[in-house]
Order: sequence, then C-alpha cells, then structure tokens
Amino acid sequence: MAVRVAEEVLGLLLVGPPIRRPAPAGLAVDVPILYNGFAVDRMHFDPYRLEPLPKGCPEPLTVGGHRVGVDWGLVREAAERVLREARVLGGAEYERPRRAWRVPVAWRSLIVFRLRIGGDGRVIPDEPLTLELRRHLP
Repeated sequence: MAVRVAEEVLGLLLVGPPIRRPAPAGLAVDVPILYNGFAVDRMHFDPYRLEPLPKGCPEPLTVGGHRVGVDWGLVREAAERVLREARVLGGAEYERPRRAWRVPVAWRSLIVFRLRIGGDGRVIPDEPLTLELRRHLP
C-alpha cells in the first residue's frame, strides 16, 4: 500500500526554495520537497553540477571543476527537472518509532529522497524541516 500511495503522490510534489549551508567542499544545498504546503523530505543538491546528491551525502565531495558563482534560479530549475524525472522504487522499509513506511524515490541510479507513509495511507510531513523552511521564508 505505501508504494502505491507514494506513486500517486509523486506527481503532486513540489520543489521548495533551496536552503544553503557552508561546507568544506564549497557549498551544501538542501532542496525541500513539498506536499500540501509541508516539507516531506530534503534532496541534497550539488549547486555547481546542478544534480542531486545521493541520500545521506549532504555535500559535494570535491570542488574540482566548480564554478565560482551559483545561479539559484538554475538550481531550482534543475531540482524541478529531477523531481519530474524521479520514480518511486518498488519497495519500502518500516520505521518503527513513527509506525510508518519509508518509500525511496530515485533519480537515475540514485535514491534522492524518501516519502514517509503512515499505516493509514497518509503522507507524514518532516516537521523539523517544515519549521526550518518557514524560518527561511520572508
């Protein structure tokens, strides 16, 4: 059931404004993934290559070949393209503390974020990320 719900929801997800953080390799960017006005997860993003990073790798590993400046409009466009091309994988893992299923979403060969689906079939928001995002909005 969780995989089916994730497949139905995937087309309704939106990209939020990038959240920037300094990192040893230059700049780390998290792109919030939104559903019904709430953040559901974050996609780690390389703002220089304009590609997502694998889930669990929050910053670029190298600085080689990176441009000096970052065009935030291009970052958002690239993240939107990645979200359009993403697909739900056909499996899920159980998260005991929340009594929810975590369904991985992939882009090409990378898992880029996960959707939490409750036992009742509802998407569970990432509350700390939603609060962080609201702090960054004007």
